[in-house]
Amino acid sequence: MAIKKNIVRIIAGELRGRQVECEVNPSLRPTPQRAREALFSILGGDLTGVHFVDVFAGTGVIGMEALSRRADRCWFIEKDPKLAQALEKHLRLFRIADRAVVSRLDAYRWAESWQPRPGEWIVFLSPPFPDLTGRTDAMLAMLAALQQALPEGSTLILQTEQCPMLDNLPKLEEWSRRKYGRNLLYFWGGPLGEGDDEDDEDEGEDGDKDGSGEVEEV
Repeated sequence: MAIKKNIVRIIAGELRGRQVECEVNPSLRPTPQRAREALFSILGGDLTGVHFVDVFAGTGVIGMEALSRRADRCWFIEKDPKLAQALEKHLRLFRIADRAVVSRLDAYRWAESWQPRPGEWIVFLSPPFPDLTGRTDAMLAMLAALQQALPEGSTLILQTEQCPMLDNLPKLEEWSRRKYGRNLLYFWGGPLGEGDDEDDEDEGEDGDKDGSGEVEEV
């Protein structure tokens, strides 16, 4: 059987329109375009001065979106050698490798020992769905460790789908949620971690483009 390819396009910024090619893989779930649009609309168009971390990076498109919007630097955490190699290829092709670090590390072990430098950080996690149901304790411990490590004013973001683990997020009342079809974005810290929840049920699977929607309690 021929290997199928998928194209993911960078939405905005310096790299707008650049194409990230990836193989179709059941374990690889790039963030849908409309969810990415909403995410970066919420974060703001210019990320100058921000340190960004793309955890469970996969294609790396989220981190590349951040670099496209002038994030100072992005760290990509991806243990799969094939995915990490493809990510490094795209970083060189797009001429942003000098602002990026690809770490072939297990994300859970990385989080246990991570000590960020001072500054504003955005840490984005898009874990494989099986981890959200089969490695619940490890995932919750990872989120708690990142909350503890992040400097004041930083933001932690979890992309997920509905699952029981979400009822037990560390510091649950401090998270805010945005819903785009079955895609959920949870925000903690920074200006977004205020416990507000907004859903968009009417814009198709991926939701709208600006994060707006009706409020719902978690």
